[in-house]
Amino acid sequence: MLHTPATLATPDTLAHTRTRPLHWLATAAVIAAAGLVQPATGSPAAAEEPAAQGPQATAPDAAAATYPLDCKGAPQAVTATAQGDLDGDGRPETVAAVRCDAGSGTPPHAIYVLTQDPAEGARPRVVATLLDTPQRQTATELTVRDRTVTASLLGYSGPEVPRCCPDKKQLAKWRWADGKFRQELTDSAARSV
Repeated sequence: MLHTPATLATPDTLAHTRTRPLHWLATAAVIAAAGLVQPATGSPAAAEEPAAQGPQATAPDAAAATYPLDCKGAPQAVTATAQGDLDGDGRPETVAAVRCDAGSGTPPHAIYVLTQDPAEGARPRVVATLLDTPQRQTATELTVRDRTVTASLLGYSGPEVPRCCPDKKQLAKWRWADGKFRQELTDSAARSV
């Protein structure tokens, strides 16, 4: 098959390819418009989420608190903690199970709720006592979930039971309502341990 020689373009045939100031302005406008239009990424709901407002609030440090527990010279021991927003203000509280570190036996626990002011350098402070030591119970399995504090409480069926060996177990729950903590349904039919 015979090929015809290619025709060379003459300056008149390529007149539309010459750059003029108007072409540069149009090109700049297209590039600027392309910069404003961003490709869609993620879900539409992600674009509507509010921007983060600084760092997340941290729960109070149970080791830095001062507890109203008289140990008659013995040190205090924080044996369990749980964190969560109990009052719905957006800042987490800490729940701490604290007892005297007597060295032997099973000293009773107190369960305290701690909060901390957002000011820098503020110390955690006790705002509520959920369980006090005169109840002579030991707290285990301390959790905070759905704005409810839950603990298993070990106790004694009578004064003749040695203080080393609790023989009853109850499940206790506390929830913030009407400006104070209310103890919810407690397994009153305590089970033997």
